[in-house]
Amino acid sequence: MHTILQPEGWAKPIGYANGVAARGRMVFIGGQVGWTGQGQFETDDVVGQVRQTLINIVAILAEAGAGPLHITSMTWYFTDKAEYLANLKGMGAAYREVIGRHYPAMAAMQVVALVEDRAKVEIQATAVVPD
Repeated sequence: MHTILQPEGWAKPIGYANGVAARGRMVFIGGQVGWTGQGQFETDDVVGQVRQTLINIVAILAEAGAGPLHITSMTWYFTDKAEYLANLKGMGAAYREVIGRHYPAMAAMQVVALVEDRAKVEIQATAVVPD
């Protein structure tokens, strides 16, 4: 469906792709946070918020007739780098539970704050659905 771009001789990335080539209808998902569809946070745990954020992304993809395998890139914004690094295993498990073993091009960064005070993570995604 998509082509992973992995230059020869480069170390294979774990949990993401260096690049993805795709052709089709593009779906842009605005930054999602770890609250429910009704705008309520059910947890302040970063792993729980990541799981809910990914569930929200999958719900939006479904509205476009798409699924997790169509995601070509994601940008993750965290409010606490140390908390992010300390919870990689749990976030990886949540990712595989919701998205599966599909790893698009990704970037992650710490930000000073997110607009929603209780949010610990915000994820923006782009998907390409084949024609």
